[in-house]
Amino acid sequence: MNDHLHTALRLTASGLPVLPLRRGKVPFGNCRRCADNACGGRPNMKTPGPCTCLAPCHGWAAAITDPRTIAAPTWARAWREAAGVAYHPGGAGLTVVDLDNAEAIAWARETLPATQTVPTTRGEHWIYQGLMQSANAVRPGVDIKSLMQYARWLGHGSGTMTALPAVVRALVVKEPATARPAPQAIAMPAGTEGGECRHRTPVYLERGIAMAEQRITAAREAVHTTVYRTFLAVLSTHGRCGCLTEAHIARLFTAAQSKGESPRHCTEAWTNARTALGM
Repeated sequence: MNDHLHTALRLTASGLPVLPLRRGKVPFGNCRRCADNACGGRPNMKTPGPCTCLAPCHGWAAAITDPRTIAAPTWARAWREAAGVAYHPGGAGLTVVDLDNAEAIAWARETLPATQTVPTTRGEHWIYQGLMQSANAVRPGVDIKSLMQYARWLGHGSGTMTALPAVVRALVVKEPATARPAPQAIAMPAGTEGGECRHRTPVYLERGIAMAEQRITAAREAVHTTVYRTFLAVLSTHGRCGCLTEAHIARLFTAAQSKGESPRHCTEAWTNARTALGM
């Protein structure tokens, strides 16, 4: 057992989904069946759901917590050639603020609440408890790694992890597009009755997400079923027109986790709901 595999197994015991990294700090290439994106690639797989390839495949989606799979012969070559270990922050309910230089670190110390901090080659990782949309270059030298992203494992660092603050969530919120002076043709998603997709109206969409959060947090029993049915309802209403963002999904996952659901169960419920709707 080499050092990287030993580290990976130790991390899975604490609930971190892990994957091996090759030279260059990047995941191993897709398996032969998925080479050249024959399977559709992540995140838009031809067959929705978790990565089911026998060898590490699909980057962040290959991260798992099952020690039997991680130590299986099908992963052995990857571990022999591995140059490091990565983990999927979103799969563990975490968000990493990746600070790439001294200026970014200075900004974080002035702006963000203190939390668990891990030194990196060029800067620091600030790790918060909570999920959100991932995004690169949200400001000079700052990336956000949470959903649909991986982060290198560089140790536990120091400090106490705190809750994800609103100031970090706000980093990925884009300014509304400037209205065009002339009317434009609008592509109509299936199921709309006419005019612009009403789901895109901020008030309508916000009300829908808020109602879904309330339904989950108000559940007193059958939480698993409530979470699944709520995800199904949200996807059936808002899932086909491109209105849902990772920030919306993160809010639903956070509500589910407040009722005791694990990040893995949230991901499975979301995937099952998408599959049931043929998405």
